[in-house]
Amino acid sequence: MQNPVLVEVTRGQMVESRHRGMAVVVDGDGAVVMSLGEVEAPVFPRSAVKSMQALPLVETGAVDRYGFGDRELALACSSHSGEPEHMRLAGDIVARAGLSEADFECGCHWSFQQQVLIDQAQAGGKPDQLGNNCSGKHAGFLCLSCHAGVDHHGYVEYDHFVQTSVRDVMAELTGTALGHDNCGTDGCSIPTYAAPLKSIAHGFARMASGTGLGPERARAAQRLMAACMAEPWYVAGTRRACTELMQIAPGRIFAKTGAEGVFCATIPEKGYGIALKCEDGATRGAEAMIGAVLAKLFDDDQELSARLGDWSQKSMKNWNGIEVGVIRPAGALA
Repeated sequence: MQNPVLVEVTRGQMVESRHRGMAVVVDGDGAVVMSLGEVEAPVFPRSAVKSMQALPLVETGAVDRYGFGDRELALACSSHSGEPEHMRLAGDIVARAGLSEADFECGCHWSFQQQVLIDQAQAGGKPDQLGNNCSGKHAGFLCLSCHAGVDHHGYVEYDHFVQTSVRDVMAELTGTALGHDNCGTDGCSIPTYAAPLKSIAHGFARMASGTGLGPERARAAQRLMAACMAEPWYVAGTRRACTELMQIAPGRIFAKTGAEGVFCATIPEKGYGIALKCEDGATRGAEAMIGAVLAKLFDDDQELSARLGDWSQKSMKNWNGIEVGVIRPAGALA
């Protein structure tokens, strides 16, 4: 089966490029609400599942021990832009466990925000691990390890307590056996696991609805998603897709992007979980897809559906500010 074209990019009056993809929407019972493309195919969800990876932090009581509120929880689920407040909060989180930037094992890179990068360079700064887009997640991992009384060194490794805890949670939520055979290494050095796209969506539907989850896990899932929706800037950053989608419909949409064209989301009021992948890994394609899918799922709210539909179409401008084309949903998502 060939995945359908779901996004097209125009220049002038012609379509210049096309993105194929797959998308699936599932309810808490596993019933399929929408399905496009090879949704049974395994994909690496990458950073789109950070809220799943943060569940042990909540379930063990670490968040309460260290006094974390919505901002800290949102950052633990984030792929942030490395803006100053993101970095400051990541450092503050681990400081509560007596740790520092030196204890992270995620690596360094410059801020994703061009102006922040320029400001850092002009000030004579250099990238450190607090600026890594995954530092919020890693801060949570470090606090989880300290709370459990486990040596945090090597917390990114496959057999470490932190990663076995994460793996167990994700396997239970998605109903997928996770192990060495479907494991890769993520950009921030932790294990990442491939699972069927439909199973990933079902995992998010279970988090949104609580269906089939024990009361403790259901509460933890609701707490994490509520924190992200309350503090969307800490999930991503300025002019980032996750932040903008959650700001369009406060408290009604949870959304999280992942590398290589993945996007996951939930609509808590409907109990829906959403997972999609732009086949060629293009972020621009995934963003157009998630906006269009959400617009269709809110067809009972014409105003919100229209706003999401408008958001899913992006104007392309050249260096002189002249509009040269658009990125827009196509095919079944048009």
